[in-house]
Amino acid sequence: MGRRSRGRRLQQQQQQEQQQRQRPEGAEDGAEGGGKRGEAGWEGGYPEIVKENQLFEHYYRELKIVPEGEWDRFMGALRAPLPATLRITGYKSHAKEILHCLKNKYFKELENLEVDGQKVEVPQPLSWYPEELAWHTNLSRKILRKSPLLERFHQFLISETESGNISRQEAVSMIPPLLLNVQPHHKILDMCAAPGSKTAQLIEMLHADMNVSFPEGFVIANDVDNKRCYLLVHQAKRLSSPCIMVVNHDASSIPRLMVDVHGRKEVLFYDRILCDVPCSGDGTMRKNIDVWKKWSTLNSLQLHGLQLRIATRGAEQLAEGGRMVYSTCSLNPVEDEAVIASLLEKSEGALELADASAELPGLKRMPGLTQWKVMTREGQWFADWDEVPCSRHTQIRPTMFPPKDPEKLQAMHLERCLRILPHHQNTGGFFVAVLVKKSSMPWNKRQPKVQGMCAVSRQSTEPGLAAPEEGVPSEPPELHSGAAAGPGDTTAAPTAEDPESGESKKDGVCGPPPSKKMKLLGFKEDPFVFIPEDDPLFPPIEKFYALDPSFPRMNLLTRTTEGKKRQLYMVSKELRSVLLNNSERMKVINTGIKVWCRNNSGEEFDCAFRLAQEGIYTLYPFINSRIITVSMEDVKILLTQENPFFRKLSSETYSQAKDMAKGSVVLKYEPDPTNPEALQCPIVLCGWRGKASIRTFVPKNERLHYLRMMGLEVLGQKKKEGPPPPGRSVASSGPPEEEQQPRAEEAGPEGAAAGCAPAPAEPPR
Repeated sequence: MGRRSRGRRLQQQQQQEQQQRQRPEGAEDGAEGGGKRGEAGWEGGYPEIVKENQLFEHYYRELKIVPEGEWDRFMGALRAPLPATLRITGYKSHAKEILHCLKNKYFKELENLEVDGQKVEVPQPLSWYPEELAWHTNLSRKILRKSPLLERFHQFLISETESGNISRQEAVSMIPPLLLNVQPHHKILDMCAAPGSKTAQLIEMLHADMNVSFPEGFVIANDVDNKRCYLLVHQAKRLSSPCIMVVNHDASSIPRLMVDVHGRKEVLFYDRILCDVPCSGDGTMRKNIDVWKKWSTLNSLQLHGLQLRIATRGAEQLAEGGRMVYSTCSLNPVEDEAVIASLLEKSEGALELADASAELPGLKRMPGLTQWKVMTREGQWFADWDEVPCSRHTQIRPTMFPPKDPEKLQAMHLERCLRILPHHQNTGGFFVAVLVKKSSMPWNKRQPKVQGMCAVSRQSTEPGLAAPEEGVPSEPPELHSGAAAGPGDTTAAPTAEDPESGESKKDGVCGPPPSKKMKLLGFKEDPFVFIPEDDPLFPPIEKFYALDPSFPRMNLLTRTTEGKKRQLYMVSKELRSVLLNNSERMKVINTGIKVWCRNNSGEEFDCAFRLAQEGIYTLYPFINSRIITVSMEDVKILLTQENPFFRKLSSETYSQAKDMAKGSVVLKYEPDPTNPEALQCPIVLCGWRGKASIRTFVPKNERLHYLRMMGLEVLGQKKKEGPPPPGRSVASSGPPEEEQQPRAEEAGPEGAAAGCAPAPAEPPR
């Protein structure tokens, strides 16, 4: 084999040399017949894709999705570049400070600015997004990257995006989470979640009240693609929530889960479900230019069945009284109204389309279609299933057509669906339907109602809701993705007597799924191991930080069953129950946030674990000692100098730190309401009290964020300091020799996600 390979390589080299000799004189690489690189194909990059598709125009003209007289505007909008949009994360207490900084600093710098002869449009708020937390502008990515005049604004966007304070997300993509009407106590399932911008919105809504460290609700974010799950982890981790779990399943057969309710196992039904299904994506033509030449109706015909199975599976797992939002970035009724109509028909009244016309005032939307036809890729039309020849029955299905019965069609109220057209408010195309569950699906038995506003009302009003009494069929232990959901679905829920590893649960170990399930589907995940109550690791931590008795120590976990525990993570009580009861049933990619990291020589400082910035906002309410209150000037010094001596800090800070033992500390800034010029949001930082200095353990982008909020010129600061040492964040570049610590962002359960680059804009499905 080695000789053959060498022979092939030698032959290829000889062919290349011969081709070089045959080329005309003066010919350069990539140019034909002696042409120069500057000619067509090089100066302008790849040949520009012609934004024309006759079949596309013929199809949508015939379906009349665009109002009379607006067709030219519709096509003109599709050919124009998509405006850049950004969203400020709304749950952090300093969201208003970011908004204030944007409006009064960066946006003001864009006024009367011209780049390449084009007047820069100052970003404008999206009229329908609450509290001015979403903005759009005509600035393209190319202009942002290339123009020196926009360098500060561009750096701001990059840094704040990586910190999780801003999400660069398409405008129409923000709609589905808003229509879910999420409350902090809701159990939420995001069925097709990657890359995670909508998931981030859901997490923000759970944490609407930042005074509550552990909301009762949680988000389970699922995606079928293992690699995209790690991108999803990266996006979710920017929000530092203990209430998010990322799982890897086929959404059309995602397993039912069990949870403990008052000491007994019950089936988990979700209060809110986001069903943003894979689609043909013809609403994304403005940013995905390839769609112009690749578009045909075949994509929609092939996806319809999968979309219906996913939507059906979601409806099965929705709690009675719960709300599910179905959405696509496609304008095609085969993927939109046809799926909703079929789902409503098979639900036999269990589901109802909600009237969302009064929600999101300011959002221009078109009503859903009540009549449509189906077209093949060759342009052949069918108005009814009866017209479809047998040879087409594998490609075209009865569920792709509107219901024949006029009364049944009218009762569905398909006009309550929302179709967003690009030219109405300069966006992409989109489709949304809001479904409410009135009763159990016909093939399922009784189930719990949606959770109410208080703990008492959230308890089930019907006795005997465990799976055996419901008559829900049991789930085989080997069940994994691949089965289709629908009427007669037998994958619903395991019985309460379903064999569970009693020993594993006792030890608090939630192992990964057996290897036979894993196959070649992706990385093998480490187990989730909850810290036992009698673990000697915890008392020194409890004493060192004077943790409040209310601290939920049972929610602490690690990702190793052997050797020293290097990181400690926290999850909410509800996700702990999900983990312990379903370790054999689901493939968990990631959950929990890092709250403590082991010191290399921590025993010298009375505690083997230092605080982690990632989880400090969750942990801080339970810490009663080692808290140093600092001024804004102190914060600036701590974030711009590596190990400032005590004498550089204020006397108040010095007096608090001087008698404190060496080790990890909390640095807390409280805003002064009498000084409106100062930063008006609290800041909590992780620090280290050394022999004669204090330093911070804060990731680079978070550090730059706080400095920016305090009015410091970040670009100048960055150049002055020079590049950070390899592998370390700028503000965490190493403590004094006698107190060496592990890196601030040491590898944890995020695994491969640590190497993922952020995805500022959401790609199409």
